[in-house]
Amino acid sequence: MDIEQAIKNIVSIDIFEEAKLKENFAGRPFYIDYEMLHMLVADSWKMKIKGLPHGSFLLAFYENEVSVHEALLLRVLKPVKLPTDVGVISSMVEYYKDNLKTSGKDNKLDDFTRYEFSFSGLECRILGTFYKDKNNSICFGADVENFYSANNYSVYKAREKVLELIVNFRDGHIIPGNGTDERIGFVRYSSSRRFQEDEKEVPVYVSPKDFLGKRTALFGMTRTGKSNTVKKIVQITQKIGNKAKYTHFSESDNDTESFVEDGVPKYPVGQIIFDINGEYANANMQDQGTAIFELYKGKVDRYSLMERNGEDFKIMKVNFYTDVLGGFELIKSSLRDDTSDYVNSFKMVDLIPPENEHDYSDKIRYGRKKAAYLCCLFSAGLIPPTNYKVYFEGNDNLNKLVQEDGKINPKNGITLKEATSWFTTIWEQSNSEFFEDYKKKKGHDWIDEDLKALLIFLTKKKNPTGRQNISGYLKLRKMKDLHTATNEKPFEEEIIEALAQGKIIIIDLSQGDPEIQKLYSERICSKIFNHSMGNFTRNKPNNFVQFYFEEAHNLFPKKEDKDMSDIYNRIAKEGAKLNLGLIYATQEVSSISSNILKNTQNWFIAHLNNEDEIKEIKKYYDFKDFTENLILFNATSDKGFIRMKTYSNSFVVPVHIDRFLADEIDLEELR
Repeated sequence: MDIEQAIKNIVSIDIFEEAKLKENFAGRPFYIDYEMLHMLVADSWKMKIKGLPHGSFLLAFYENEVSVHEALLLRVLKPVKLPTDVGVISSMVEYYKDNLKTSGKDNKLDDFTRYEFSFSGLECRILGTFYKDKNNSICFGADVENFYSANNYSVYKAREKVLELIVNFRDGHIIPGNGTDERIGFVRYSSSRRFQEDEKEVPVYVSPKDFLGKRTALFGMTRTGKSNTVKKIVQITQKIGNKAKYTHFSESDNDTESFVEDGVPKYPVGQIIFDINGEYANANMQDQGTAIFELYKGKVDRYSLMERNGEDFKIMKVNFYTDVLGGFELIKSSLRDDTSDYVNSFKMVDLIPPENEHDYSDKIRYGRKKAAYLCCLFSAGLIPPTNYKVYFEGNDNLNKLVQEDGKINPKNGITLKEATSWFTTIWEQSNSEFFEDYKKKKGHDWIDEDLKALLIFLTKKKNPTGRQNISGYLKLRKMKDLHTATNEKPFEEEIIEALAQGKIIIIDLSQGDPEIQKLYSERICSKIFNHSMGNFTRNKPNNFVQFYFEEAHNLFPKKEDKDMSDIYNRIAKEGAKLNLGLIYATQEVSSISSNILKNTQNWFIAHLNNEDEIKEIKKYYDFKDFTENLILFNATSDKGFIRMKTYSNSFVVPVHIDRFLADEIDLEELR
């Protein structure tokens, strides 16, 4: 049965009739308030409905009037004491003391006692109310408008089509079925499945619109199925992107609408995966033929930090000489944790070209700063392009300090080797008469603060007449692996263009150390964010771009980091208006910035193994109902068993995620 037919079957159900079948009866309430319901259950009732596992959904119907179309949605939490429990326990103890059997065929209980022993209490959380509005449409409200005495209700277990309607219900009275919903798994209540194996699988669907431009978290220990879930989301997103109204994104479009009819995006959806472990960019044993880059050939571009012989990878390197600002940002990021005075001064240098082209003084000073900075790169071993020269205004007197005949004249262009010698001499002679006279005449130093910071870095001398006593440009040697002398288009521009076409970009960061991984991740994210923000401020449209981060705790700001200028915090806070989605996976929930967690709309929670992570999870939505179970799960046998809360669902649903299989990919996705 296809999804559309399944949806039709759901919509045709009248929950107020179908759910109240006699064989689904579960019990009777004896206490009710706005949040909780306590009910009486019997062993025989539980057997008939195939058990009442933790987290299972029930419906409580008001039965005094036939015309009342209202049902309270319940979730099973835990046993609760009955007023008669003290007497029952006392009787049980007496039987045990006399060594009398109380179960099985040889039990010694009389009929009345056996009947009394079979009852127990169950506590349920009230998740909301199903009701019919004036148009006779089924609606759901995530609270209780009114409740009556507990004796007026009967409780039934939600099963098969009724359960399917409940777990797939969308905002208000909107029933899923607009053609974009995709199956992601089936309802699963518990690790033990003796009863559930006999029940028909109840499919769970998700709306791709829940993920586009939203923040999605996947939390769980290693090998609990996070990567499989990511692949399912990638597939779902690719399918909805292929249904876009237009096949190409255009910044010239003046209509900023993001969606067209039935939740279909206007433009193709770009996806970019930051792959720290290389599990998406490379085939591996766990894929079993489901590697994203293999299945979506023609739709995937892979990028690597290093050359990959015989493999279809593009290399992410920066020409530090042509992309001065971009390269300097990488350098500043790499020196972020170095707080020495001279390094801080170096990081504060302003290398942005002056806006006013007619300000001759600013142009001259900028030319000197840029040349001195490039000399630092050259001294650190970053190879410049062939026949590369720098041009800047020197001074005839200074030129003679460098070389008596004054033939080294930077105004006419000099090599970086010559420029390095020129600046080194200038710094060593900066206490000479020329500089003193210049300051008296002009009222300021010929060597301004920015140039001074660069010359200290270049010469490794804080004191012009002293010895070399700092590392200076040697701190830049680690940037050699990130540099290329070619003049190709910057890889970030290629990525932005490919994302606009709806491609999947995989950034293989597995060959870089943690610092390099952070540098490139931040750089790429910042470029995409700034590009989208530029469109937004110009009132131009943005296509949807989805960011995926595996092992996010290695890249994201820590919990105590309150810096809202951090690019990941900015994507979390401002990404929605820019059509930027964020999907991140980690086992270290407690280490993730609270700014990101607070802005997350979709949650997929698998097995977690310690209280710190659980404490963080229970702060959000209704996950506190599941925290104990999340620790008890077996990470191996329960792989794929998660608790899911999506943007358009009002409550958490326990789901077993379907295995991502190669034969699920159809021609529509690959076109």
